[in-house]
Amino acid sequence: NIDWGISRNRYWGTPLPFWVCPNGHIHVVGSVDEIEKLSGVRPDDLHKPCLDKIKFPCPACGEEMKRTPEVMDCWFDSGAMPFAQYHYPFENKETFEKSFPADYISEAIDQTRGWFYTLQAVNTALFNKSPYKSCNLLGLVLDKHGLKMSKSLGNGVDPWSVLDNEGADALRWYFYNSCVPGQGIAFNEDNLVDLQRKFMGTLWNVYAFYVLYAEIDQIDPTKYSFEDCKLTFLDRWLLSDFNALIKFVDENLEKLDILSAAREITSFVDKLSNWYVRRSRERFWQSENTGEKLSAYKTLYEVLVGLSKLLAPFLPFLSEEIYQNLVKNLDKNAPESVHFCEFPKANENMIDTSLNEGMDKVLEIVNLGRTTRASSGVKNRQPLAKVLICSTKELNLDNSLLELIKDELNVENVEFLDNADEYVSFELKPQLKTLGPKYGKNLNDIREFLTNCNSTEVVSKTKQGEVVKFTTKSGVDIELTLQDLLISLKNKEGYYSDTNGDTTVILDTLIDQRLKEKGIIAEFISKVQNLRKESGLEVVDHISLQISGDEELEKIILASKATSAKTLLADNFAKGNVGENKTTMVIDNHSLDIYLTKI
Repeated sequence: NIDWGISRNRYWGTPLPFWVCPNGHIHVVGSVDEIEKLSGVRPDDLHKPCLDKIKFPCPACGEEMKRTPEVMDCWFDSGAMPFAQYHYPFENKETFEKSFPADYISEAIDQTRGWFYTLQAVNTALFNKSPYKSCNLLGLVLDKHGLKMSKSLGNGVDPWSVLDNEGADALRWYFYNSCVPGQGIAFNEDNLVDLQRKFMGTLWNVYAFYVLYAEIDQIDPTKYSFEDCKLTFLDRWLLSDFNALIKFVDENLEKLDILSAAREITSFVDKLSNWYVRRSRERFWQSENTGEKLSAYKTLYEVLVGLSKLLAPFLPFLSEEIYQNLVKNLDKNAPESVHFCEFPKANENMIDTSLNEGMDKVLEIVNLGRTTRASSGVKNRQPLAKVLICSTKELNLDNSLLELIKDELNVENVEFLDNADEYVSFELKPQLKTLGPKYGKNLNDIREFLTNCNSTEVVSKTKQGEVVKFTTKSGVDIELTLQDLLISLKNKEGYYSDTNGDTTVILDTLIDQRLKEKGIIAEFISKVQNLRKESGLEVVDHISLQISGDEELEKIILASKATSAKTLLADNFAKGNVGENKTTMVIDNHSLDIYLTKI
């Protein structure tokens, strides 16, 4: 290649093996043996000072030949690395052939015309093939404003302070979740702290939750197999989703796609904590070691141990901590370290694709429902009559999944709609910031189109990344994206909704007396649970409860005391005003005093 001059006028470096005579003849020496044969001298040092002293007669004309004074560009050395490290072809032929080409190489983008290129140039010339199968290209770390770090700008980040404050695992995880191959990353320590809290903090809380209750119940899950347990619908989903995760991570690491693997693990840990553990807590709180309780322990234990092995290459210290306590602490014959364990392999028999897809749809619906409830101002503890769901995609949700939606959104019924127009519509207006510069003279045409179009269809298409096109009466072609629209929802009175383009979730927020009473009971239970916590009670402590205040509230709460007492571990529950600890519940300006005593 004409743009790579391989010679350099330097002192140290690999000397060019070219000997030249006064008549212009050039002889290229190929080995130490050849130098000895030509000159009678066998060099014991191949650096410039030693080789420059060696001279020999020109094979063509007999004149004295001297080595040309240049040395090789050091990148030539780097390009020769695959074979030079084994002193090939002079020895280690079998070793070299086993390792060539390399599975992958990894360096930053500045090596595109450095190491990556010289490896290709040298090895293609010699072996007519690339010296590596894959290339993992890294971007450069920039400051938080996207500028290159430099001493003159004073915008450098001290890596040791980051390691001291947040730890090596957090820094590693930040890069795994943020770096697009070949692109620079604007390093922001605040974002690192946030990711550390959301992922590592969440994982640690799940681990701490398991350890807390396993120690209380003195349960050793290694003594049981899944066949011994009564796996619930939620257990089967978690094990299915986890094995699908193992498969996904393994496949993406094989492709060197670390970003996708890390983000999928982040998503799974969020579901593990905010879905599985949150929905399974009552099973861990059961007083008896029932089959359901045992299956919860076994399922969570196996997933945490599996995660420690899956995360070992990503988070070496956190994964080791979890492994040592959950595995080595119980089995002295287990491998000494998580880093001595085999990388997990997915159990295909445990993967239920339809279950995973169904649960993902449920999570999508629930997230939209939570947003809708928040915008309506109705408390989560207040039961509602129904949720209405309209989707452009087919939703095949069985009864178990529908029950999850009911429970999560605290509704009594789930109904599906072919069309949501009766309950919700979109009002569309042009976003002047984006459309003004492009179509300033045609804004009135755009307003007219947005007023008369099928707004639901336009919102659905643009939220999926599609471009909506139309032609004005004057023949101008207009293209609209999601960024070009100001979207507002208009709901039917008593109903609130949210959509992601594909799915629209509508909550019926009309509350009758029966629903109101159920909400009061839920609020009461929450108040007592908070009082238990504030009073320093353990989760297993039993209590005595007395209530006093508004007669209507007393009547509603006492009517449900059988169910409430069981939930609250209240052995005694009556009207009265005696207790060691007190709190007050206020609903619609009506108050009720709650008295609690530990038994």
